[in-house]
Amino acid sequence: MLHIIIHFLVPLLVAYLFFTKNWRFAYLIMVTTMLVDLDHLLATPIYNPSRCSIGFHPLHQIWLIATYVALCFLPKTRLVGIGLSIHMALDAMDCQFMSS
Repeated sequence: MLHIIIHFLVPLLVAYLFFTKNWRFAYLIMVTTMLVDLDHLLATPIYNPSRCSIGFHPLHQIWLIATYVALCFLPKTRLVGIGLSIHMALDAMDCQFMSS
Protein backbone atom coordinates (compact mmCIF):
# COMPACT_ATOMS: atom_id res chain seq x y z
CA MET A 1 0.00 0.00 0.00
CA LEU A 2 2.86 2.38 0.81
CA HIS A 3 4.31 1.70 -2.64
CA ILE A 4 1.11 2.92 -4.31
CA ILE A 5 0.91 6.02 -2.11
CA ILE A 6 4.50 6.93 -3.00
CA HIS A 7 3.63 6.59 -6.71
CA PHE A 8 1.13 9.42 -6.18
CA LEU A 9 3.15 11.59 -3.78
CA VAL A 10 6.50 11.76 -5.60
CA PRO A 11 5.00 13.04 -8.89
CA LEU A 12 2.98 15.56 -6.86
CA LEU A 13 6.14 16.82 -5.19
CA VAL A 14 8.02 17.03 -8.51
CA ALA A 15 5.11 18.81 -10.20
CA TYR A 16 4.73 21.30 -7.37
CA LEU A 17 8.45 22.06 -7.06
CA PHE A 18 9.49 22.16 -10.72
CA PHE A 19 6.34 23.05 -12.66
CA THR A 20 4.86 25.65 -10.32
CA LYS A 21 2.80 27.55 -12.90
CA ASN A 22 1.14 24.43 -14.31
CA TRP A 23 1.70 21.99 -11.46
CA ARG A 24 -1.82 20.50 -11.71
CA PHE A 25 -1.41 19.71 -15.41
CA ALA A 26 2.10 18.34 -14.82
CA TYR A 27 0.82 16.16 -11.99
CA LEU A 28 -2.06 14.86 -14.09
CA ILE A 29 0.29 13.83 -16.91
CA MET A 30 2.79 12.21 -14.54
CA VAL A 31 0.10 10.29 -12.65
CA THR A 32 -1.44 9.16 -15.94
CA THR A 33 1.84 7.44 -16.77
CA MET A 34 0.99 4.96 -14.02
CA LEU A 35 -1.07 3.26 -16.71
CA VAL A 36 2.24 1.62 -17.61
CA ASP A 37 1.32 -0.85 -14.87
CA LEU A 38 -1.39 -2.30 -17.09
CA ASP A 39 1.32 -4.67 -18.27
CA HIS A 40 0.96 -6.41 -14.90
CA LEU A 41 -2.31 -7.84 -16.25
CA LEU A 42 -0.24 -10.02 -18.60
CA ALA A 43 1.51 -11.79 -15.72
CA THR A 44 0.41 -14.94 -13.94
CA PRO A 45 -0.39 -14.34 -11.17
CA ILE A 46 -1.31 -10.72 -11.84
CA TYR A 47 0.00 -9.64 -8.43
CA ASN A 48 2.95 -11.25 -6.71
CA PRO A 49 4.32 -9.21 -3.79
CA SER A 50 7.74 -10.85 -4.01
CA ARG A 51 8.22 -10.29 -7.77
CA CYS A 52 10.36 -7.44 -9.08
CA SER A 53 8.57 -5.72 -11.96
CA ILE A 54 11.78 -4.33 -13.48
CA GLY A 55 12.86 -6.68 -16.24
CA PHE A 56 9.81 -8.90 -15.75
CA HIS A 57 6.85 -6.99 -17.16
CA PRO A 58 6.92 -5.95 -20.85
CA LEU A 59 6.82 -2.18 -20.23
CA HIS A 60 9.36 -2.42 -17.40
CA GLN A 61 12.29 -3.60 -19.55
CA ILE A 62 15.69 -1.91 -19.24
CA TRP A 63 15.78 -0.76 -22.89
CA LEU A 64 12.37 0.86 -22.47
CA ILE A 65 13.46 2.56 -19.26
CA ALA A 66 16.32 4.12 -21.25
CA THR A 67 13.71 5.36 -23.73
CA TYR A 68 11.63 6.82 -20.88
CA VAL A 69 14.68 8.73 -19.65
CA ALA A 70 15.36 10.00 -23.19
CA LEU A 71 11.79 11.36 -23.34
CA CYS A 72 12.70 13.68 -20.46
CA PHE A 73 14.97 15.67 -22.76
CA LEU A 74 12.36 16.42 -25.42
CA PRO A 75 10.07 19.35 -24.56
CA LYS A 76 6.91 17.77 -25.97
CA THR A 77 7.38 14.49 -24.11
CA ARG A 78 9.15 15.78 -21.00
CA LEU A 79 6.28 15.26 -18.54
CA VAL A 80 5.56 11.76 -19.83
CA GLY A 81 9.26 10.91 -19.61
CA ILE A 82 9.57 12.28 -16.10
CA GLY A 83 6.45 10.42 -14.97
CA LEU A 84 7.64 7.13 -16.44
CA SER A 85 11.17 7.59 -15.11
CA ILE A 86 9.87 8.33 -11.60
CA HIS A 87 7.65 5.27 -11.82
CA MET A 88 10.52 3.01 -12.87
CA ALA A 89 12.85 4.46 -10.24
CA LEU A 90 10.29 3.82 -7.52
CA ASP A 91 9.72 0.28 -8.80
CA ALA A 92 13.49 -0.32 -8.84
CA MET A 93 13.74 0.97 -5.26
CA ASP A 94 10.94 -1.39 -4.29
CA CYS A 95 12.88 -4.28 -5.85
CA GLN A 96 15.93 -3.35 -3.79
CA PHE A 97 13.84 -3.10 -0.64
CA MET A 98 12.25 -6.52 -1.27
CA SER A 99 15.59 -8.22 -1.86
CA SER A 100 17.11 -7.03 1.41
